[in-house]
Amino acid sequence: MLEYTDKVKDHFLNPRNVGEIEDADGIGEVGSLSCGDALKFTFKLGDDGRIVDAKFKTFGCASAIASSSALTLMVIGLTLDEAEKITNEDLAEFLGGLPKEKMHCSVMGREALEAAIANYRGVPLPQTEGEVVCECFGVTDVEIRRAIEESDLKSVEEVTNFTKAGGGCGKCEDRIQEILDEARQNAPKVIPMSGPKRLTTVQKIKMIEDVFDREIRPNLKKDGGDIELIDVDGDYVIVSLRGSCVSCAKSQTTLKEFVEKKLREEVLDSLIVEESKG
Repeated sequence: MLEYTDKVKDHFLNPRNVGEIEDADGIGEVGSLSCGDALKFTFKLGDDGRIVDAKFKTFGCASAIASSSALTLMVIGLTLDEAEKITNEDLAEFLGGLPKEKMHCSVMGREALEAAIANYRGVPLPQTEGEVVCECFGVTDVEIRRAIEESDLKSVEEVTNFTKAGGGCGKCEDRIQEILDEARQNAPKVIPMSGPKRLTTVQKIKMIEDVFDREIRPNLKKDGGDIELIDVDGDYVIVSLRGSCVSCAKSQTTLKEFVEKKLREEVLDSLIVEESKG
C-alpha cells in the first residue's frame, strides 16, 4: 500500500482552486483520459504581471489531485518568470513528499504550468517535439531525457515513476535503457563544490513562511502585531508589518534584530529583510 503524507491527503480530500478560469490568460492541458491522467491548468494575471488566480481540473489519482491543488497555491502571487522555475521536485516537497511510484503526478503538474505559460506567450513546448518512445502514454525522448537530467534518474523503473514511460505494455523499456545509457555517457564530470546547496525562490518562500508560522508570528501576536510576506527577490525578503507593529517605534529593530536574525539562522545567512513601501 502506498504511503501518503498528511498534506497529500489534505489536498486530495480538500482540493483548492478546483475549476476553470473562463477568461484565463494562460491555459495548459497535458495528459489524456486514455492514458489515465489528464490535467487542465488555467491562470489569470493581474495588472502588475503577477498571477492573481489559478485553477485546475484533473482526472487522476489522489497524487494527481493533490499535486494540482498544491500547484495553484504555489503560483499565486508569482510572476511568470518566477512560476516557470517551479520544478516537479518543488511540488513534491511542498506536499511533504510523494510515493516514488507517483512522482509522474508532480511532473504532470509542472508540465501543465509550462504549457499554460507557453500558451500565454504564444510559443511551442519543446517536449512536443522528438521521438515518441512510449506509445502507451505518448512520452517522447525529449521528456525522458529531461526527467533523467533534472532528477538524476538511474533506472528504467525510475523513468517510469517520473514519466509513466514503460508503464504500459513495456515494449519501450529497451529504448528507455538506451536513452539512460546515452545520458550517462554524455553527463559532464561534476566536481563537488563545498558550501550550502542553492535554494530556489520557491524553496526560500516555503522555508520563510514556515519560520514565520512557527516562531515569528506567535511572538508578534503576543503584543497584538503580525507580519506578512510580500515578496522574495534574491536575498531580499520584503515584508509588511500588521497590527500594533505598524505604529510601534521599535518596528525597525523588530525587523532587523528579530525577523532578519531569525531568518538568517534558520533559512539563509545572507537574507536581508526590508519593509514594503506600498
